[in-house]
Amino acid sequence: MMDRKFVLSLAITCLAIGTPTLQNASAAPPTAAKALALEPVQKGDVVYERVPAAEVNRCVVSDINSEGMTGWEVSAADGTLLRRFADTNGDKRIDLWCYFQFGIEVYRDIDGDFNGKADQFRWLGTAGTRWAIDRDEDKKIDGWKQISAEEVSAEIVAALRDADARRFANVLATTSELKSLGLGKAKRAELERRADRAANDFAAFARKQTAIGGDATWLQFAAPAPGVVPAGTQGSTSDLLVYENVVAMYEDGEQSGQLMVGSLVKVGDRWRAIDLPNVGAPGEALSRSSGIFFTPAGGPTTGATAGDSSEIQALVADLETIDQQLATADKKDAPKLNAQRADLVEELITASRLPEDRAAWTRQLVDTVGVAVQNGDYPDGMSRLRSVARKFAVNDKQLAAYTDYQAIQTEYVVRQQTPKADFEKIQEWYHETLGDFAKRYPKTNESALAMLQLALSKEFEEKEKEALSYYKTVSAEFRGTEAGEKAAGAVRRLESVGQRIELEGSTIGGKQFKLSQLRGRPVIIHYWATWCEPCKSDMKLLARLQSRYRRAGLTLVGVNVDANRADAESFIQKSRLPWTQLFEDGGLESSPLAKAFGVQTLPTMMLIDAKGMVVRHNVRSAELDEEIDEMLKKK
Repeated sequence: MMDRKFVLSLAITCLAIGTPTLQNASAAPPTAAKALALEPVQKGDVVYERVPAAEVNRCVVSDINSEGMTGWEVSAADGTLLRRFADTNGDKRIDLWCYFQFGIEVYRDIDGDFNGKADQFRWLGTAGTRWAIDRDEDKKIDGWKQISAEEVSAEIVAALRDADARRFANVLATTSELKSLGLGKAKRAELERRADRAANDFAAFARKQTAIGGDATWLQFAAPAPGVVPAGTQGSTSDLLVYENVVAMYEDGEQSGQLMVGSLVKVGDRWRAIDLPNVGAPGEALSRSSGIFFTPAGGPTTGATAGDSSEIQALVADLETIDQQLATADKKDAPKLNAQRADLVEELITASRLPEDRAAWTRQLVDTVGVAVQNGDYPDGMSRLRSVARKFAVNDKQLAAYTDYQAIQTEYVVRQQTPKADFEKIQEWYHETLGDFAKRYPKTNESALAMLQLALSKEFEEKEKEALSYYKTVSAEFRGTEAGEKAAGAVRRLESVGQRIELEGSTIGGKQFKLSQLRGRPVIIHYWATWCEPCKSDMKLLARLQSRYRRAGLTLVGVNVDANRADAESFIQKSRLPWTQLFEDGGLESSPLAKAFGVQTLPTMMLIDAKGMVVRHNVRSAELDEEIDEMLKKK
C-alpha cells in the first residue's frame, strides 16, 4: 500500500498547479476541504457531487483498499463515496481522478501515458458513455474514442451554442471514416461532399443562427428507431447502422426548440454526423426530410426532395439517366456524356433557390468533373473546372477556395499524365500555384491543405526551417481541425531530434502500448500501410537489422495506417511480422498515430536511442545500418 502521507501530498500539488507531481513524502496530508477542491478537467460539462461548505469537515479521506490500485478516496459522513484519486501503475503518481454523483462514478480524468497530465476523459454511469481523447494534453478534447448517437446530438447543440467549430468537427465523419464503412462509390462520394460542406460552413452558420443562444442546454434525443443499410445496397460491402431524421430538443432560457441533426452513422464505437444541422425557430416544429439512406426506390434523390420545383426534379431525373449511361459507356462516348452531365449540374445550380443547395451542386460539379478529367473521360473538362469559382462562387469565399483548390489538384494530375512530362517544371508550377492560392484564400480549410503540401515539399528538399514555418502557421491558425492537428504533429516530429518523445496507442490486438516502456532499448518506429510497396520492402531490411542488433536490444515498432483494420490484420497474419504493430482507426489522414507526428507520406521511420532521445526523425532505409552503428558507438 502506498504511504498515505505521500499520496495525499500529491493532492496539494494538484491544487497548486492542476496536475499531480512528486512532492515530499513527509508533507502533511490535505484536509477534506482541499481534497474536495480538486475539479475535473472538463468541469463545465460534468455534473458531480458538490459538498455544502457546512458538511465538508465531516467528510473522510481514506486509503484505497483495492488490488492493483493505490491512492485515496473521499467519502461523505454517511459513507457515500465522493472522489477517488489513484495510482494504477505503481509509479507513485496519481493517474486516475474519479468523480461521483450519489455514490456512482460519473466521470474520470485519465493520465494514459503516466506523465502527470490527463489525456483522456470518460463519462460513466448515469452521465453517459463518452470517452474523449486529448492528444496534446491542453485540456481540450481532440476527438472521441467512444460516443453515442444521443451524445452526438448534445455535442452539436453545445457547438452551436458556443460557436465552437472544433467541437462540431469532433463529431463529424471524416473522409477516412467514411472510406472504412465499405460504402459504394457514389454513396461515399455523396457523404464526403456533405461532410466536407458541413466542416467548411459550420463556423459561418453558427455565427448567423440566432435560435440557439448562450444559455441553451440539450434536453432530449428524438428519432425513429435506427435501421440497417444491408451490404450490397448501392455497391456497399458491409452492413451500415444508421439513424435518420435525428432531432435534438433543447432549452434556452424559458424557450424550447428543436435542432434537426439529420442522419447519423455508426463507425466503430462512435456515432458520426454527416450534415450541417438545421435550426428551427423557438417553439417551431421541424419537418422531416426524405433522409439520406432510406428514401424509397423511385423517390427523391440527393438534391431533389418532394418540396422541390418540377424543374429541379426533372433535371435530377435527367441526371440519373446520364449516370446510368455513364456506368456502361465506353471510352469514346464518355466525354460527351460527361459534358452533358456537367451542363445539367450547372442548370441545377442556377435553378436551386437555397444557397446551401447551390453550394452542394457546385461541389458536386467540381468533384465529378475533376474525377472524369483525371480518368481521361472528359479531356475538355479542365477549362470548365477553372471557371467554376467565377461563375458560381463569386460571393462565397469558402466555396471559391474549394473549387479553385480542386481545379489545381486536377491540373496537377493531368500535367503529369502528359507524354514526356517535365516533372521538375511541373513541381515548380505546382508549388508556386499553391503558394499563390494560400495567399489568395487565407483562413480557408483549403489554404491549410495547400500549406501542408508546401511544407511536405520543403521536407523533401531538406529545407526544414521553411517546412516548420508552414507547419507552425497551420498549427496556429487552424487549431482544432484535422489540418491543424497534422501540422502540430509535424512540428513535434521536426523538432524532436535530441528530445524524448512519447507515442501511445493500441496494438493491432487491442493491447495498450507506450513508447516510454521501451526505455533502455534503441527503437525504430516504422509507419506503413499494405498499399505501400516500399514499406513492405523495408520490412525485410528491418527484420535483418533486428537480428543483427539483437544483443544491443534493437526493438521495432510498426505503425499501420490502413483505413481498414481487416487489411492490416490479414497482412500481418500472413507475413508473421515478429514485432509490435500499432493500429488506430482513421488511416493516414486521421489516425491519432499518424497525427501524433504529422506523418503524411510512407514509409516514414524514426530512430530513437536507448535513452528515449530521437536520433533521426525521418531516416531512410538505406541509412539505417550506418545510423544505428553510429548511435551505438555513442552509447
